[in-house]
Amino acid sequence: MRFGSGRCDARTAVSLRCLIVDDSSRFGEEARGLLEQEGVSVVGVATSGAEAVRLAKALGPDVALVDISLGEESGFDVARRLVEGSNACAPAVIFISTYDEQEFGVRIAASPALGFIAKTALSAERIHKLLGD
Repeated sequence: MRFGSGRCDARTAVSLRCLIVDDSSRFGEEARGLLEQEGVSVVGVATSGAEAVRLAKALGPDVALVDISLGEESGFDVARRLVEGSNACAPAVIFISTYDEQEFGVRIAASPALGFIAKTALSAERIHKLLGD
């Protein structure tokens, strides 16, 4: 895991608290339903970077699932803002996308994110695996 100082260890939480960041509110709600069915507590769904940063500060999620392509915004920039701008406990970041991971492999590796999950493969199990649970 790439937990730096000031990050919470999501494994100590009773239920994993998740923030979904995707410009498609429809996908956000579908992902919320799926993850909550699998035992993940989705504390918020943001459709923009500014909303994501605001919700992360207010809600303190353990993990943020960030779409790589947020309309006109870059998910890479949003991930950096989430990690750098959070309270004492920055969320772990995992990128999600409909694009293939290979297209962004170098940028994902250079980012503060733990990794990548394709939207079609999104599950609580995949999230826990990236978190090292």
